[in-house]
Amino acid sequence: MMLKGRESLIRLIGRRRRFLRCRSLITTSVPQIGSKEDKDEVSTESGNGDEVWVDCPVCGKKVRGEEPVINSHLDKCLARGTKRKLSQCTLFQLKFCTRPKVTASSIESDLTRTEFSSSANDHNIYDLASEMRNSDGSNNKDESSSSSVSLTLTTSTCNIFTRNRVNRVENLDGLLEFDDERKLLSGEKSMQIVGLEGFPQHQISDDRIDNITSSPLSLSKNRTPTCVEPLEDDDNSKILLDTFIVGRKFADDTELIIGAMVMLSRDFENVKDSNAIKVLTKDTGHSKELGFIPRELAQYVSPLIDNFQLRFEGHITSIPQHPHAVVPIQIYSSGIASFGEKDSSSLQEFNSFRINAVCAAEFSKTHPPISAKYQQNLLLLLKEVLKINAHLFTEGEKTLLRPWFRTASISYAEICDYEEAVKGLSEAECVTLFKSIDKLQIGDLKEVLDVLNVGELRDLLCSLNKSHKKIVQNSDHGTRKQDYVARVLGAYGSGLCPNLPSMILGKTGSCIRISASAESVFWRAERLFFLNGEQDLSAFLLVDLGIVKYPAYNCIFTDQIFPDRSDLLSYEEAIEVAQVMDESLDENNNELVSRCVEISASHVSSFVEEDISSHFGSMAAFLSCFSASWVYSKVILLGVSFLEHERRYKDAIDLLKLLLLKFKSDRRRGYWTLRLSIDLEHVGCLDESLEVAEKGLLDSWVRAGSIVALQRRVLRLGKPPRRWKTPSFSNSVNRKIVEVHVQGRPVNCKTGVKNVFYGEDGERCGVEELALEYYAGEGGFWQGVHTESGIWLTIFGLLMWDIIFADVPNVFRTKFQTAPLDLETDSFYEVRRGLVESLLDKIEHGMAEELLIMSWESHVGTACRGVKWDKHSLSELRAAVTCIGGPCLASICRNLAQDYRSWSSGMPDLLLWRFHDDYRGEAKLVEVKGPRDRLSEQQRAWLLFLMDCGFNVEVCKVSHAPV
Repeated sequence: MMLKGRESLIRLIGRRRRFLRCRSLITTSVPQIGSKEDKDEVSTESGNGDEVWVDCPVCGKKVRGEEPVINSHLDKCLARGTKRKLSQCTLFQLKFCTRPKVTASSIESDLTRTEFSSSANDHNIYDLASEMRNSDGSNNKDESSSSSVSLTLTTSTCNIFTRNRVNRVENLDGLLEFDDERKLLSGEKSMQIVGLEGFPQHQISDDRIDNITSSPLSLSKNRTPTCVEPLEDDDNSKILLDTFIVGRKFADDTELIIGAMVMLSRDFENVKDSNAIKVLTKDTGHSKELGFIPRELAQYVSPLIDNFQLRFEGHITSIPQHPHAVVPIQIYSSGIASFGEKDSSSLQEFNSFRINAVCAAEFSKTHPPISAKYQQNLLLLLKEVLKINAHLFTEGEKTLLRPWFRTASISYAEICDYEEAVKGLSEAECVTLFKSIDKLQIGDLKEVLDVLNVGELRDLLCSLNKSHKKIVQNSDHGTRKQDYVARVLGAYGSGLCPNLPSMILGKTGSCIRISASAESVFWRAERLFFLNGEQDLSAFLLVDLGIVKYPAYNCIFTDQIFPDRSDLLSYEEAIEVAQVMDESLDENNNELVSRCVEISASHVSSFVEEDISSHFGSMAAFLSCFSASWVYSKVILLGVSFLEHERRYKDAIDLLKLLLLKFKSDRRRGYWTLRLSIDLEHVGCLDESLEVAEKGLLDSWVRAGSIVALQRRVLRLGKPPRRWKTPSFSNSVNRKIVEVHVQGRPVNCKTGVKNVFYGEDGERCGVEELALEYYAGEGGFWQGVHTESGIWLTIFGLLMWDIIFADVPNVFRTKFQTAPLDLETDSFYEVRRGLVESLLDKIEHGMAEELLIMSWESHVGTACRGVKWDKHSLSELRAAVTCIGGPCLASICRNLAQDYRSWSSGMPDLLLWRFHDDYRGEAKLVEVKGPRDRLSEQQRAWLLFLMDCGFNVEVCKVSHAPV
């Protein structure tokens, strides 16, 4: 059974972290979350295991961890105005391979390093970080940190991190398999790699993140710029293009020769790219596939081939050293373009494609379509994170990878010498390199075993079977990877196989492991960039491959989400507690679940709601979810559900009262109040249960289904002698909803199993499909769809598109959002009230269909919260809005705009419509219920609201036909 709040908590956590700093705190005493100390810098001196020391963030000296000592030391440092000198090399300053000479046969060398520099007049990152540590606002600068800095960024470093994060592209059609592990990033010391000028301070005024048009990572619609307007008299006899062959690892294994002839051929079967063009060997016999030309160039060359019958051929200009690296080629048109009946428009179109193809080829010379995109994507993420959140990183944070990797598997074209790269990282204490058994600890064996595949594990077991036959035969005989790992570890645990580590290393070869702190910092960077736990660097690749298209909007910043590092650390620790809670539920560790709830309740108890308003100011409504207290409240809510499942109602009541006491302005108050009233009834406190329900109805934060549920509880509990007066809402909430009864032939009649019936065609179907068949026939010849909330959210998203993505400060913080941050809060409507009401007026006066068509044609395929492009066709949506009518549709859209969170679920199952003539129609909304189902309070609230709006609504109850 899924506990209430579990799914929400899982979405909040996102990808689980392998290393949790707070786990030891959870198993001991309640931590003091929210302290100003940097939890990352806490260390214990070897001389005294009980005495905790921390690094002073101002001068860098070790200070005892007692709060009075720390405060006293900080006061002295800040009074002196001194700061710590930063002289250690950054991770990205290390050169791990010799830069190859730039030659025609080594085109990838152009990207083997990227240099950034900042002049002495600019604020470099070191200066900024130091200024932010000075609370008195002093601008003292250390000469060593303000001098000119020139950094060399090698692809050897970046690709060790980034390329292993995205393990491999499975095929050219974009079927990706992403590694589940956290990777990369450096702390404040590596901030210099961005080379930002005019770095923003704590408050950023009207700052916008614009698309980087000169980068292949640009999220703009046209990533390759158009050069010039075409001229009708341009010579079109020849087109000469210098480009590359990409996708070599997915092509035939063909030996390449400089000067070998090639030709282009359209790939019409490529489902991911309708413009795909293959590069083939130009042989008299069977041509072999060498790869593809870049997507950016193919979009212009493909119409030249398709529409104007041009043929392209060319030759290989140089051979790269790595077999999967891009191959430079020169191609040219052979033959003359065919225009059919020549006219000015076709000639202009031809010239446009031709000139844009030349521009795309020129653009790719400086931005080769190689796997350096992974590195560039990472740098873009770093740049944006550091641009806004530089004050949240410390110099001591390093970026490393937690999992193990076999060095034999690290083979990429961008890394000229991976062994030297690994050695450099190891010397910099970024990774641990294991080549011998002497450095391998027993606790590391399982992680090392995880890098072996099933076949290698099977071979290892066979070797053990020969030397330790008795041990292995007594083991379980599962065939999954974890079964093999368990058997190997079991053999080692018996103590009769002491040479097992050597045997394992014989299989894996040398291994590297990223330090535990790496995941923490990179997790932080990704979290700050995406502001959620579900997205990571793979989002860049989905955009690069054209799989996902994000909407266009402006990111305008006026405030920080985390003004102080301590706020961020408190938030991160709260998320870690949430992860431990989630893991404990998976493991049925009730003791640890209770401990997480206890910790969360302790922190919420000390929380004052006014802190949120002072922390976020005017943004409190939609940014409060980035506070530690908000995360802890979700853990507590899940704890309430857990306690109710355990029938520990008194403990659940205490938690619910705590939530209602501490969070006065929260949209979840309705559910909390309802559960409190129910749990009080469970323990026999009927008078208090009724009082809680009555007070809840006066709470402006109690919305939608929670109102209906509380009203019905008041009517049920508030009978004489408890209450003598009938509430005014009695008639409204007890209104009768029209019911229709349909009988069907069931496939099964088991309790607890989903209802399945035989349809008119004899095929199996659910109750909704059976109801659609009824309404299409004897029920009134209705057309319709089983949609629930889907079609309504799609219509809302399309009609409100320009308002959803309007220029509103702070609601868009990254280019990977599908909705503003305030969509599910009251702020959405309040800030855009004028825009919303103006649009609703147009909808009410019959312009909905026109607005819908325009929005569909302008944005089809673009990701937007609630819009399901593949679920409903434009014709279905047009029929729906036409038959619903302007006034009713405007009422629904206003309801969603004012409170999207409360009303985005629970809509009726079926939307039905029928036309009376070409311009008029009617609609009906139907909630379908099976033999043992009943209306939820949210569904009842929707039906009552729709009745108030003038909709024709029904409840269709499907029952078993008599035998």
